[in-house]
Amino acid sequence: MQTQKKSIFENAFFRTKVKSASVKLPEILFGYLIGPLGGLLASGIFGALLNNYWTNILFKDSMTPAVSTFLTLLPLLSAILIVAGNLIVGQLIERTRTKAGKARPYILLASVLLTAACIIMFLPLPNMGNVAQMIVTAIAYNLYYSVAYPLYNTANSTLIPISTRSSSQRGLLASAANVAGLGVMGLGTMVFPTLAGMLLTTQGAWFVAFLVIGAITFFATVLQYFFTRERVTEETMDMPIEKVETVSLKKQLTAVTSNKFWWIIIGFYFLFQFAGGIKNLSMVYYCQQIVDNAFWGAETLEAGAGLTQSLLGILGAIPMALAMVVIWPLSEKITKRWVVLGGMAIAVVGGIIMGISGGNVIVIAIGVALRCLGEAPACYMILAMIADVLDNVEAKNGFRADGLTMSIYSSLMVAASPVMTGVFNLITNAGQNSAMVEFSFVWIEVIAYVLCVALLVFFFVEKGLKQDRETIKAAQKAAVEAAGGVWEDPEEKLKREEAEAEAAAEAARQAELAAKKK
Repeated sequence: MQTQKKSIFENAFFRTKVKSASVKLPEILFGYLIGPLGGLLASGIFGALLNNYWTNILFKDSMTPAVSTFLTLLPLLSAILIVAGNLIVGQLIERTRTKAGKARPYILLASVLLTAACIIMFLPLPNMGNVAQMIVTAIAYNLYYSVAYPLYNTANSTLIPISTRSSSQRGLLASAANVAGLGVMGLGTMVFPTLAGMLLTTQGAWFVAFLVIGAITFFATVLQYFFTRERVTEETMDMPIEKVETVSLKKQLTAVTSNKFWWIIIGFYFLFQFAGGIKNLSMVYYCQQIVDNAFWGAETLEAGAGLTQSLLGILGAIPMALAMVVIWPLSEKITKRWVVLGGMAIAVVGGIIMGISGGNVIVIAIGVALRCLGEAPACYMILAMIADVLDNVEAKNGFRADGLTMSIYSSLMVAASPVMTGVFNLITNAGQNSAMVEFSFVWIEVIAYVLCVALLVFFFVEKGLKQDRETIKAAQKAAVEAAGGVWEDPEEKLKREEAEAEAAAEAARQAELAAKKK
């Protein structure tokens, strides 16, 4: 039998607080809502305000052409390191085998690195020249985005596929994780900018703010570590199997790229993410150049465009929030595939309404609301759909490829913004070509969503999940018996362990009561 090297995760202190065989409220609340909300909080703020901090605070009095060039190239060149960081973390996860699982240890490590990166990013260093300040900025930026963020985000994304075999419970966890993501976006784009405008007017004030945010991040991610559980990883953790194979990157790539469902879901996510990226970049130009802002009676073009942008932002957020209530139960009834496919069709209709609006604010607002309502199922269910595909990969190949797949998923997410910035500037002449601005905001997503619908027509993975599970169990049983062990169904084992934990807790409670009576 293979013996594991001793690690800190052998210590009882680092054991998960989740003892239940199935997903329950504390795990959802702390592991997939509060934890990711804190873990991703800084990234939501950075996306909205970091560039503003650089230009209006850090380099306000020294904005030379060299600094301007530096601030342009830093995110673009760092995208290479960011993608590399995600891919490396994916392989680290695949090669990790501890009592805490394979992804959760990196959540714990990221709790320290995210906090440190948040603080270093705003560390006051007086009397520094531009060159020294640019070097420190580049180091801090990449410590966060190329090291700490890939560690956290790839591990966080991987948790859903390995948390449980239940497709239904994965959908619930994916919904909770997406609510956290939307919460981070709301804090970063709606709440924190107001706070920054009123209070964060100096580098010292930003530093104090991110000391607090760093503390929140640390506490939330540690909480997430203790209130998550890798039930799928645990299936083979204690099995008497002679050798657990370390699967090479080449073999992982062969497994996923030979799976049609993997290509469908990655292709779907690529189209969805990158179309959304260029839409977000073009929104401000669309509101200024295409929309008839005379509707507002504002004194200036900028004021009218600002009101339009606020309206469209609100009408985008409301359908997302309302859809959260119905998407998971609806997916239970008609499958995730049909809910997401139907949503994409609604989004296409919304986009077409925007395209034929003639710039009318009311018509555009209706189109935006429909489009965002249609996008909601994909936002909430994408991770659960990927998890179903990874079960299919395991059934066909005898091993999982969670880390590789989630590192690709995270890379697409992170790379979308800088890459589409370049694409947008290229096709619109940096926002000067009004026709291409409208095409970017409206028609690119319409085209992408039509292609997404076409892809989902062939996404039948949910139909085979039960058979995939039986295939995986049969392979595990054969491996255990070949090693001379006694097979125990992983689901029955989880239930037995839960009952034992409850019995031990009750015994401890009775002993405590008896001691008090003496």
